[in-house]
Amino acid sequence: MLLAPEDLKAVLEVALEGGGDFAEIFLERRRTTGITCEDNKIERVHSGLDQGAGIRVIRGENTVYGYTNEITRESLLETAREVGKAVGGRGTKPQIRWQQPEPQWDFRVKKRPDGVPVEEKVALVRRANEAARAVDERIVQVSVAYGDVIQEVTIANSEGVLVEDERIRCRFMVNAVASNGKIIQTGYESAGGLMGLELFEENDPAELAKKAAERAVRMLEARPAPAGRMTVVMAGEAGGTMIHEACGHGLEADLVQKQLSVYAGKKGQQVASPLITVIDDATIPGKYGSFRFDDEGRPGQRTVLIKDGILQDYMYDYLTARKEGRSSTGNGRRESYKDRPIPRMTNTFIAPGRDDPQAIIRETPKGLLVKRMGGGQVNTTNGDFVFDVAEGYLIENGQVGPAVRGATLTGNGPEVLKMVDRVGSDLGFSLGTCGKDGQGVPVGDAQPTIRIPEMVVGGILEEEGEN
Repeated sequence: MLLAPEDLKAVLEVALEGGGDFAEIFLERRRTTGITCEDNKIERVHSGLDQGAGIRVIRGENTVYGYTNEITRESLLETAREVGKAVGGRGTKPQIRWQQPEPQWDFRVKKRPDGVPVEEKVALVRRANEAARAVDERIVQVSVAYGDVIQEVTIANSEGVLVEDERIRCRFMVNAVASNGKIIQTGYESAGGLMGLELFEENDPAELAKKAAERAVRMLEARPAPAGRMTVVMAGEAGGTMIHEACGHGLEADLVQKQLSVYAGKKGQQVASPLITVIDDATIPGKYGSFRFDDEGRPGQRTVLIKDGILQDYMYDYLTARKEGRSSTGNGRRESYKDRPIPRMTNTFIAPGRDDPQAIIRETPKGLLVKRMGGGQVNTTNGDFVFDVAEGYLIENGQVGPAVRGATLTGNGPEVLKMVDRVGSDLGFSLGTCGKDGQGVPVGDAQPTIRIPEMVVGGILEEEGEN
């Protein structure tokens, strides 16, 4: 534990002297390692240690937050005193009786990053770089990045919650660039999770690099994408970018309560096809967005957000749940001790259906098959989105046809989800760092193969000499 229970209790008592009715301490010690390879050489090997504590005091609708990078009784008492004064009012001494819940989920790490020499990590990066460059002479640039984080946290609040936890995550990314002198295309692959270097037992760095480079070359040879309204099949391997952006953020309770979500006030209503069930689940072993406890000390949990097309629930942290007199869903997350917690996704996905993914393609006469999503933008207020397609193919007579490049998908999240008419039995995960309110947290996204009968697909003008 980063600070003794009796010291934590003293700090909470001081924090509430100014009139607050809830106080919380978040202590963190974070050790990181990062290795990057650019221009065919190891550019950077770095490690770091960051630690500190954040103190939050709530009084009614008002919240005050402060932090210090010193984890000492004296420093925390001083911070608590200043934060407590800022809320105003007259304080009382709380009766704190510690409740220390046992983790409901045991996420064991087999190969701790701090037990692996840095030379072994560098070798993984070199292997990936060499594998990507060996794919094709048109590969002109390769970037490889390895990172691991060991985060120790202690969370205590005036309601008696006292939690300590250790979170270990590893991540590996490869980006390859191909050029034929006129056209430049990129390919990207990543792997990561709440785990140690056992990550590479199922994810060979060389194979990840090869996939990234092959995608770049394949898209280099692709024809310009057509434009217009057409059927779109999104493969499971495309990952859950669309469900995360076009649906997930709109189901976070702070946006709902501010009326900044298209899903506000629609609980119990049909918001998607009866084939669609959307789940947020922090309890999946090894996934990038998983955890035992959220950043407010609530156990991670599985929350069904949409079931058979009916909106069931939103994602809550302590503050948004308190406003509605209900319990948190364990979605209170923060980037570090410098940040206050807010409602955030964990691992968010569309649940698998019953259809054979290959049958979905065979039974689609004409359309666009999306195998990899790129970046995009979404307006949570109305659900409108635009996404790039990083890897796409035409579907012709139920067969996967030629690759196309430059495609974009434009639509409205709720409307697209209502139109889904086929849901596959597969499930493909992607991972990333989700940004919101200036904070980034690790998340996982997933979806099965799904078919949308009609979407607006944006293409590009054919270059001179191309067919």
